[in-house]
Amino acid sequence: MSENQKGFAAFLAKKDIVFSAKRYGIDALGAMAQGLFASLLIGTILKTLGQQLGVAILVDIGTFAQAVTGPAMAVSIGYALKCPPLVLFSLIAVGGAANQLGGAGGPLAVFVVTIFAAEFGKLVSKETKVDIIVTPSVTICVGVLLSMWWAPSIGAAASAVGNAIKWATELQPFFMGILVSVIVGIALTLPISSAAICAALGLTGLAGGAAVAGCCAQMVGFAVMSFKENKWSGLLAQGIGTSMLQIGNIVKNPLIWIPPTLASAVTGPIATCIFRMKMNGDAVASGMGTCGLVGQIGVYTGWINDITAGTKAGITSMDWLGLVLVCFILPAVLTLVFAYPMRKKNLIKENDLKLDL
Repeated sequence: MSENQKGFAAFLAKKDIVFSAKRYGIDALGAMAQGLFASLLIGTILKTLGQQLGVAILVDIGTFAQAVTGPAMAVSIGYALKCPPLVLFSLIAVGGAANQLGGAGGPLAVFVVTIFAAEFGKLVSKETKVDIIVTPSVTICVGVLLSMWWAPSIGAAASAVGNAIKWATELQPFFMGILVSVIVGIALTLPISSAAICAALGLTGLAGGAAVAGCCAQMVGFAVMSFKENKWSGLLAQGIGTSMLQIGNIVKNPLIWIPPTLASAVTGPIATCIFRMKMNGDAVASGMGTCGLVGQIGVYTGWINDITAGTKAGITSMDWLGLVLVCFILPAVLTLVFAYPMRKKNLIKENDLKLDL
């Protein structure tokens, strides 16, 4: 490595600019999901509650929360990238531009554009005597210009991929039900964001229903399967929190991942073929499973949206049965059934699922 290269590497290290899959693919993507939750998702929940209970103020609060989805995602990503304050605050404008110009694929546009804007902002941060002018200007100009240049195409590409998945699921609900359910469920348990992926691809409809099924299978499955080791605290932490808590144990014994994953392969096509369960609420809810019951609230919100649009006559008992079976009962029962012979053969040993809670 030449002296210039060493000097540039040292400069990047000083600016805490790290080009790695973990920084961008895990830290930033995971943070983006939190930004989505703190704006679009919580806003949708509050708005839905307000509409159903007739509380207008909750509808207003939810609407305001939904309106800042882009900025919330951008600031969350910037926080994960360890941006200095001026860069972080400047990303508010970047997120708003990228989300608006990205259309249906706005979350993916925000993710890509914000990373570039944040890193350029960090490069110039505190390098001049007029930092208060230079840093926000560079961050916002880079972000907004890239949004104008890239966001429409990124949004269109994300929408095309999402639409292709939805079309394939409508065409082949059995096989795609398995595929979508298993893949999104696995993503939920991995230290990446299934919610952000579903939001970026606009995954709704039958594909969204399969995604909900897969996420629920992982969360409820691990919660029930590990009840002996983790008791009620583990049941709640995983069942309405996240199955990602088990990732350390999965690294130690990957076989513990088999039962909930097999359960998702069963519940996915049941959701798509038998109950025709669609997730027509916000796409981000497709990747949330039973976390705060967001997936179920998303399905319910979708029912209301469909009724309002005139494409659904009303909520039926079959709808409720499908939601309860796919999201709660079947994941618990199937995971225990698949885990039983593995425990008998000592493939899953005592305390393999133990969490420090």
